[in-house]
Amino acid sequence: MNDRIFLSSPHMSDEGYEMQYINEAFETNWIAPLGKNVDMFEKEVSELVGVKSAAVLSSGTAAIHLALKAVGIQKGDIVFCSSLTFSASANPIIYEGAIPVFIDSEPTSWNMSPTALKKAFSKYLPKAVIVVNLYGQSADMDEILSICNNYNVLVIEDAAESLGCTYKGKCSGTFGKFGIYSFNGNKIITTSGGGMLISNDEEKIKKARFWATQSRDSARHYQHSELGYNYRMSNVVAGIGRGQLKVLNDRIIKKKQIFDFYKEAFMDISDIEMMPICDYNAPNYWLSCITLKKSSKVKPIDIMIALENENIESRPIWKPMQLQPYFQKYDFINHNESGIGVSEDIFIRGVCLPSDTKMTGNNQQKAANIIKGLWN
Repeated sequence: MNDRIFLSSPHMSDEGYEMQYINEAFETNWIAPLGKNVDMFEKEVSELVGVKSAAVLSSGTAAIHLALKAVGIQKGDIVFCSSLTFSASANPIIYEGAIPVFIDSEPTSWNMSPTALKKAFSKYLPKAVIVVNLYGQSADMDEILSICNNYNVLVIEDAAESLGCTYKGKCSGTFGKFGIYSFNGNKIITTSGGGMLISNDEEKIKKARFWATQSRDSARHYQHSELGYNYRMSNVVAGIGRGQLKVLNDRIIKKKQIFDFYKEAFMDISDIEMMPICDYNAPNYWLSCITLKKSSKVKPIDIMIALENENIESRPIWKPMQLQPYFQKYDFINHNESGIGVSEDIFIRGVCLPSDTKMTGNNQQKAANIIKGLWN
């Protein structure tokens, strides 16, 4: 495994920032889901992205779930959700007994299509819209918010993959009523597992913390007047997050270098197209992704197998929700007038390339040479 080149693995700071906070937690015996690291991690992320409040949680999925509860989602409500995403964006809709409707991507950003969103509103009136910022790039939030505001529908911004990205100078995750970050092991910074719910509505975040702590009432005895969840993050894990925040900008710089390297390496192969980057945002380049032209003799599976044969990890683009066996029964709103959706087309033709910030130049050159060799 030491020789394996990973897609995107945890990368602790060279300075040992994480261990400083972990050691402090051990030395003070604050290893429960409470403590200074939890409080400070919430404060530091809030200040970094420019919101009033945050609740650090056990996962990004938990954050989406509590966001849905906070906007009042109930059984039978309709929730629009980006189709091209990981299932964690959609699963919490089902937790609350609501009905997902999946919105296709636009080709220019791979994120939620405003065109499809308008079509969806002509057919349904949802209680909320979950917008996903895919692979570290922001959706076109001005367009999406304009449409949603016209119907007085709240937006939940799933920025699990886009911490550090900005849209027109404003931080990703801060546009909707709630924003979601993930600190899973493969994200741009990690706490090994974990997530965060952010908002300018401090009362709603306070309520989310209450639900996340088993909805324990303020009483001497254990009393619970509402359904609760075990969603809080430990003080030890939060210490890792505090250390990782210190190197977030370094990770973004490295991720961009990786993207630019691939872009340059594949310039002479007309069959390869890098994921489009929109001028309206500064992405964090979490994963470097490509699509192959339909006429290409080389297919995505050929690239993935060739890399795997050399102990290099890659993966397909997210399989869209409308193609997932569990979610196939729910409606899908196509960006196109007919035929397959944009999200399905990207999935069919796409590959996520190794984007690990610990890769050396030789590692990346090796991966690029293997891919280029498939056209020889």
